[in-house]
Amino acid sequence: MTRHHVLVLRALGLGDLLTAVPALRALRRALPGRRITLAAPAALAPLAGLTGAVHGVLPARGLRPLPPCGPVDLAVNLHGRGPQSHRVLRDLHPARLLAFAHPRVPDVAGPPFDPPHGGEEHEVARWCRLLASCGFAPDPGDLGLAEPDRPSPAPGAVVVHPGAGSPARRWPPERFARVAAALRADGHRVVVTGGPGETGLAAHVAGAAGLAPCDDLSGRTGPLDLAALVAHARLVVCGDTGTGHLATAYRTPSVLLFGPTPPAAWGPPPGRAEHRALWAGRRGDPHGPEPDPGLLAIRVPDVLDAARGLLERERGTPWGIRADIRARS
Repeated sequence: MTRHHVLVLRALGLGDLLTAVPALRALRRALPGRRITLAAPAALAPLAGLTGAVHGVLPARGLRPLPPCGPVDLAVNLHGRGPQSHRVLRDLHPARLLAFAHPRVPDVAGPPFDPPHGGEEHEVARWCRLLASCGFAPDPGDLGLAEPDRPSPAPGAVVVHPGAGSPARRWPPERFARVAAALRADGHRVVVTGGPGETGLAAHVAGAAGLAPCDDLSGRTGPLDLAALVAHARLVVCGDTGTGHLATAYRTPSVLLFGPTPPAAWGPPPGRAEHRALWAGRRGDPHGPEPDPGLLAIRVPDVLDAARGLLERERGTPWGIRADIRARS
C-alpha cells in the first residue's frame, strides 16, 4: 500500500483548488523530501499536477470517507472549518493533524477559523494563515500555474464562460450573449466554454450571440485543454468561477462578475491591472436558487466597458511581454 507522508484534504471544485495553491506550495517548500498527496476530485488531478506542489491525487469528493491510503504522518485540513472535515482526516489516524480549532473537536489545536481582526478574509489568505500559524511560510501571491503541454484550442480568443457552480452566481445567459455578440462585432474571435453539464447553456449563449458552431467549446475541453485555452486567451469574461481563477493563475486579462460574494473574499489579488472584478456592493446567499440581485445589478454596458478597456490595454502588450510577466509572478 502506498505510503502518504502528507495528505491534504481539499475535496472541492476548481476555484477551491486554485485558491489553495499558495498553501500547498508552502508545504512543498518546507517538506521537500516528503510525498504530498492531495485528496480532491479525480477530475482535478491534471490541474493539481500543474501546481508543482503535490505528487498525486487521492480521489475524494466533499465530506465522504476517504479510501484507504496507508499510514499518514501529517494530515492537513484545507477543506473547511470542521468538525466534519476534521473527522474525515482523523478516521485515517494521522500522526499529526493541522486544522483550524473547533469546539466539537477539542483535541485538535489550531487558530480560529474566523480572522482575528474580524471583517472580510480572502480565501487564499485564510489557508495561508492556517499554515503560517503552524510555522510554514506561505506566499499569498504565489498563484501561478505551469502551462499545460498542449496547444490552445482557440489561441487569442475572447473566452466567455456563462456557467457557475450555483444559480445565484450565474449572470443571465441573454446578457452573456449580448456581450459576446458585441465583442464579436468589434472584430474579436469569441468562444464559449462550459463543462459537460453546461452544454445547453453554452449553446444558448453561442446561438444568441450569432457565433459559429465551432466557437461553442462546451463539453469539449478537458481540464488541461481549458487551462491552455485560458492561458493563451486574449480575454476571459465569466462569473465567480474556477475559470476566473484560471485567468488569475495565468494573468490573462479578465472581467469577473461577482454577486452574492464580494471579490475581497474570492477575487483576484488587488493591484493587478489585468483583472476587472465587477461587484455592485450587495451580498447574498452564494448557493441561492436564483441569480443574486447584486449580480443582476451589473449591466451589459458595465461589462463591455471593462472588456473593451482591457482589450485596448492588451493591444499594446505583446504576447512575449505578457508571458514574461506571468513567468515572474
